[in-house]
Amino acid sequence: MTNEEPEFWEKSFTEKQEMWGFEPAKSAVLTKDYFLQHGVKNVLVPGFGYGRNAQLLRENGMKVTGIEISQTAIDMARKHYGNEMTIYHGSVTDMPFDNEMYDGIFCYALIHLLDAADREKLIRDCYAQLNTGGYMVFTVISKAAPTYGTGTYLSKDRYAMFGGVNMYFYDRESIQAEFGNAGLFDVSEVTENYPFYLVKCQKL
Repeated sequence: MTNEEPEFWEKSFTEKQEMWGFEPAKSAVLTKDYFLQHGVKNVLVPGFGYGRNAQLLRENGMKVTGIEISQTAIDMARKHYGNEMTIYHGSVTDMPFDNEMYDGIFCYALIHLLDAADREKLIRDCYAQLNTGGYMVFTVISKAAPTYGTGTYLSKDRYAMFGGVNMYFYDRESIQAEFGNAGLFDVSEVTENYPFYLVKCQKL
């Protein structure tokens, strides 16, 4: 089973419901502040979940569109936050879902669940839907995480763990390699439940 198979996430959201609570992630707060500073109005959130991070952006005046693989998570988002946000049901690997161009893209703790080809495609697809001057921000798990090197080895820096999660762990070198051609301009460390990197790119 791969992480982008809907069955894994359907099961997770069905059993655990609002498993991350309703407080937005620290990365989302930092990204919200950054987007506000730079006049971002229209945001795409691949890996929408049940909307806790998207809602923060929306509360701060941004129009938010989401992509989410779990119908259960989408139903939860509708229950908690209403029907004003467009949420496409499907895998981010099937982007694009619309012809919109966005000022900002925020992708939280998702890209490291994909294999190398799908990571490359996601970065390319997100970049393609950015307006000129727009920003995309990715939160990616760091090799400093205690889970790095545990589980079943799949390929370099990628392991299967937690009963169905395939996870790729980043360092600054691999961030440069994957995001370097997509307007990468800033990498910072942020600690939440795991140590992450906040990766910022701009389309010039």
